[in-house]
Amino acid sequence: MLKPDKYKQIICDSLNYLVKNKRVIVYGFVIMPNHIHIIWQINEPNTIETVQRDFLKFTVQQIKFDLLKKHVNVLTYFKSNAKDRAYQFWERRAYTSKLYNRKVVEEKLNYIHNNPISKKWNLCSLPELYKYSSASFYLTNNSPFEFITDYRNGI
Repeated sequence: MLKPDKYKQIICDSLNYLVKNKRVIVYGFVIMPNHIHIIWQINEPNTIETVQRDFLKFTVQQIKFDLLKKHVNVLTYFKSNAKDRAYQFWERRAYTSKLYNRKVVEEKLNYIHNNPISKKWNLCSLPELYKYSSASFYLTNNSPFEFITDYRNGI
């Protein structure tokens, strides 16, 4: 679902919106062709449930609008038999985990930043070369994404 860059950009726009509206702090991310990883801190009074719900709802609506306009035949791949929705884009139960200390954050960042260069994906040769990731922010101090906060300044 996330192969086209325009859909990756929708994810980035949503993260940017959440940060600008002080709902979250984003420490790291990677957008892969069929999934995403985000290391974020939810700001009170928000909860993980409400932020995740709004994030997923917005991204799905934007992708669905694009598919309806330009790729209506692709929508059939996302048809759902659920009573509360016509289409299912994201997994029903996204995996979440609490990152209790800096060491764990660094392990997770290393994992997500190396995801694009893994043998399974082979999307680039170096983590910092993959555009839709926070790797360039941490490895080269250069990133097009204004919504990232350096975890070393806050965790």
